[in-house]
Amino acid sequence: MGRKKREIPLYDMGLIETHCHLDYLKDLTTEEIIKKSSDLNIEKIITIAVDPGNLKSVRDLVTKHDNVYGTQGVHPHDAKDFNSSVKQEIEDHINDSKIVAVGEIGLDYHYNNSPVKEQRQAFEQQLQIAVDHNKPVVIHTRDADDDTIDILKNFTNSLKGNGVIHSFTSSLDLAQFCLNEGFHLGFNGIITFKKAENVREVLKNTPLERILLETDSPFLTPDPYRGRENAPYYLPFIAEKVAEVLEINIDQVLQQTKLNSLNLFKLW
Repeated sequence: MGRKKREIPLYDMGLIETHCHLDYLKDLTTEEIIKKSSDLNIEKIITIAVDPGNLKSVRDLVTKHDNVYGTQGVHPHDAKDFNSSVKQEIEDHINDSKIVAVGEIGLDYHYNNSPVKEQRQAFEQQLQIAVDHNKPVVIHTRDADDDTIDILKNFTNSLKGNGVIHSFTSSLDLAQFCLNEGFHLGFNGIITFKKAENVREVLKNTPLERILLETDSPFLTPDPYRGRENAPYYLPFIAEKVAEVLEINIDQVLQQTKLNSLNLFKLW
């Protein structure tokens, strides 16, 4: 017989899921996921747009579900599909009720699913949308530290750290740059992985006031549920691991990360 999975902890303090992809989850219906998450005191969920094909899907989800919020943006994987009409669609809806950020945007040189030049152009144009509309940014960066820094430097005075580098797995140098500029860092199930000591080291060097909790579901399911589809209701495991790594009380983590999320995304 296999070892029984530990039950998901339930905390009195509500949590906020700052990064998931509800329209990608398949094991349960969206309604079932939201209900299970709510039962585990996940108070609010931010579902993230990634490509031109799901900009409207995100808008439909936030309209249908009271505690679901969303973003509008194109991921670097799909930067090749970013054009003037997609840019206009993002701008047309970035101030919709419950659309809280521009994202997921950035650079990904690990897979290079889109050419570097097009990634940079899409990133820069979407950063400008965020500046023009005073919206936070949700940034993805992988194997692109130098270019991420170079581009963000051009927006330092305008952005004023209004955003998060989500699913942070990059260097401590990039982390320090982003923290110095005022950005938050998002941590997810990766911090529970045995071989992710580099990410835990960044976590140790991140002030609690700059940490956001996320699952990035359906990807990156935390221990002890690796191998299953990830979902927002696994967020308590991430909060627990943050408390363990930082050697502080779980209540401190829950209280401060919730405050961080509410403030950054204006979810009050």
